[in-house]
Amino acid sequence: MAFDLLDFRVHETALPRVSLGAVAPDHASVGSLVLGVDTSNNVTKVVHQQGNVPSRGIGKLNGLLSSLVHDWGDRAITFPAPDGFPTELVTLVHLGDPVFDSSVVRLRRAAGVAARSAKTATHVVFALPVLNEQEAAAVTEGAILGGYAFAGLHGSSHPQPATPQIHVMVPAGITPATPAIGYAVESARSVIEARNLVNLPPNELHPESFAEFARVTADAIDHVEVQIWDEEALASEGFGGLIGVGQGSVHGPRLVRIRYTPDDAAKHIALVGKGITFDSGGLNIKPAHLDYMNFDMSGAAAVLATVVAAARMKLQVEVTGWLALAENLPSGTAQRPSDVITMRNGMTIEVRDTDYEGRLVLADAITAACGESPDVVVDIATLTGAQEIALGLRMSGVMSNSEELLTRLARVATDLDEPHWPMPLPSYLKVGLKSRVADMANKGYRYAGMLTAGLFLEHFISEAPKVPQWAHFDICGPAINRELDYGFTPLGGTGAGVRTMIALAADLANGSRL
Repeated sequence: MAFDLLDFRVHETALPRVSLGAVAPDHASVGSLVLGVDTSNNVTKVVHQQGNVPSRGIGKLNGLLSSLVHDWGDRAITFPAPDGFPTELVTLVHLGDPVFDSSVVRLRRAAGVAARSAKTATHVVFALPVLNEQEAAAVTEGAILGGYAFAGLHGSSHPQPATPQIHVMVPAGITPATPAIGYAVESARSVIEARNLVNLPPNELHPESFAEFARVTADAIDHVEVQIWDEEALASEGFGGLIGVGQGSVHGPRLVRIRYTPDDAAKHIALVGKGITFDSGGLNIKPAHLDYMNFDMSGAAAVLATVVAAARMKLQVEVTGWLALAENLPSGTAQRPSDVITMRNGMTIEVRDTDYEGRLVLADAITAACGESPDVVVDIATLTGAQEIALGLRMSGVMSNSEELLTRLARVATDLDEPHWPMPLPSYLKVGLKSRVADMANKGYRYAGMLTAGLFLEHFISEAPKVPQWAHFDICGPAINRELDYGFTPLGGTGAGVRTMIALAADLANGSRL
């Protein structure tokens, strides 16, 4: 029997039960108490939130610190608690260096590291030193994200991971109803929903099932509507990029528009996500690493999660998500190198390389998005290996036609710990995209591949009837963690970009000037 994607959604998006309070609850006795370790000012000591944490026990832990760990790095240690503690276990986690990062960033990371270390505990009490609601929200978000584990598609005999209960010790007056806490929980939930999609295997998540998942998701949320274009509709409306990329697969391409429309939206932001559910490279087949190519739909997953988050948060901004979904496979019907295709905006494109497919589906979706005259367009994609070479595996590249939008993105992303770096769009590289047989080619010079991809997409923004502020995020490296867990980031899909796009939508909803 085929795996039921919708049942998976119901099971996997269940969040840990989260509570807040000034003391550790009685039922947490079977769990672990998370305490911080501060190594600033050349002194190593345990630091914690005030409450029912015994001072005598803290003194014992301070005496043990020098013998436990000499180089904390990005890890925590869990061991039996000394007598008098409210839990059976204690987890110690380093709080980072205040010279380099804010308290919000350090607490979120520390909570994530501790949550990973304490995954076997059914109850985890976070007694990290919290002074205000922003710091409490950071601990809450880090704890949820760090505790995430993808269950996989094991048989019925395989035990499902238990959902832990998280308690965050906070100053008096901070409750689950505190706005920053609610925002943090919803943000973390949306990241987890994106991770779940990204981690699915490609025989389960293909363009049709992804589109159906978006439809069912939209139907369950107020003020959200969805429209889906199948192959026939895409062909009749001239979406040549999506048709060309998807024509080699038995799973036909789809374009999904999922729109959240509140009653009093002052601004409209369009989000466009690359959704290549498996990328073999097509006839220009990839030479290696095909086992990671189900992650090539991370941009579309991030867009879907962001639209849903905006709706659940009831943000006063219209958010339209465009999911450009296709499977890029070689076959007798596949797109060929040297084909010329006609895009949604009427431009003709010479296909020099079928493995440069992401920009083709994005360009069609960008054209559709711009047809609705949004104020801002953000596209997000695992687009180029050049991004990984230039910026590594944890920092996205962002290109834009608007310095104002770049400044806004930098501001809203402050303390998110989801780094991006602005990259240029040098006009001299455009010559590499010239074609003898078409308006443009999909591949330019060998060098500056990330920038050339951005320039390709910029053509479709600049052709819009009303040119919006636009940003292009290349998340090729950050979208998947292939090496080691770090901070609140597990192995596998990371949900990269979700929290930044939610923050941008929230900023627009708050009425800040464009």
